[in-house]
Amino acid sequence: MGRAKKVVLAYSGGVDTSVCIPYLKHEWGVEEVIALAADLGQKEELEAVREKALKSGASESLVVDVKEVFVKDYAFSAIQANAVYENRYPLTTALARPLIAKLLVETAEKYGADAIAHGCTGKGNDQVRFDVSCAALNPNLKILAPAREWGMSREETIAYGERFGIPAPVKKSSPYSIDKNLLGCSIEAGILEDPQVEPPEEIFQMTKAIADTPDNPEYVEIGFTKGVPTSLNGEQKNPVELIAQLNFIAGNHGVGRIDMIENRLVGIKSREIYEAPAMVVLIQAHRDLESLTLTADVTHYKRGVEETYSQLIYNGLWYSPLKAALDGFIRETQQRVSGTIAVKLFKGNATVVGRRSENSLYAPDLATYGSEDQFDHKAAEGFIYIWGLPTRIWARQTRKINESSSFS
Repeated sequence: MGRAKKVVLAYSGGVDTSVCIPYLKHEWGVEEVIALAADLGQKEELEAVREKALKSGASESLVVDVKEVFVKDYAFSAIQANAVYENRYPLTTALARPLIAKLLVETAEKYGADAIAHGCTGKGNDQVRFDVSCAALNPNLKILAPAREWGMSREETIAYGERFGIPAPVKKSSPYSIDKNLLGCSIEAGILEDPQVEPPEEIFQMTKAIADTPDNPEYVEIGFTKGVPTSLNGEQKNPVELIAQLNFIAGNHGVGRIDMIENRLVGIKSREIYEAPAMVVLIQAHRDLESLTLTADVTHYKRGVEETYSQLIYNGLWYSPLKAALDGFIRETQQRVSGTIAVKLFKGNATVVGRRSENSLYAPDLATYGSEDQFDHKAAEGFIYIWGLPTRIWARQTRKINESSSFS
């Protein structure tokens, strides 16, 4: 690792990122640490976080409100792509990392820093997302990861911080690792590491237990414009407001809990618990609207693109040539994905129960079995003959081969 004089640190206010500040200065010889906290809608007291960084030895402490950018430029792109990792996880935490990396790089360039730093360990996915994203945006910046190298236990890390005036956590540390932003919550560690153990109710912050949800269903109408959610129950909403309100409404019905064994990029399996009420509902609604407005071949081909897109986000390749190319494809597919989807929320389930669009490809006079039917049934026979011709030829040839072999 080359020497770095001025470093911009991705700062959360937790033990690890707080200890990173004196560690970078006293162990690695960094002269100046600028702490950067991103307001992603995590509902923390960010002024206290800002002050804690200064008390921990940062020369400057910045808090940047990026909630709207987070939703418009990252979450909405993922919704247009129906991006769900391993068919379960709507990438709520993963989507925040390329945005934080962008902020780190922009801040480093603005303040003349020669490195960026983060508090990730060597075991998770986030280290890859930060390192690769920062390298893609500015390959000349050094990337420092003290927690990946210092080899200290949790207790040793706290003790190290106390030497430099960083107070130990006042209350007993939670056994769970929780990462929260506007899009959702990811929860791991503690007893959750045993895949047989049911998650205790105390860990959930955004969704009600099924037993506590209303006994009557609630219906929401979500309006989309070119694949982007723009209204809720007929009212136009700004991006942050729409996500926040839908989180509350869907979470009140227990919608959005995910319990999965996940394949991490670093090669290990991890038991992960997620809460993502709004993202779960929005992706489901968006996919249904696409079924109404996209042709069959585009819909089928896009499914493969969505799988790749999800993996790119999860694997830290947001700023990659393939992701940029797929963005172009997805943007083109969304030109006619406008309309309204009705969703029924009840006892942990979100069910699409209605859809309408001016761009609908659903033709009632062709789909109906009633007297209004305009479908040419006689044309079906010729279609089936042509469609089945290769199979018919193959079957005839197979029969011929089998008969000749039986006489030999």
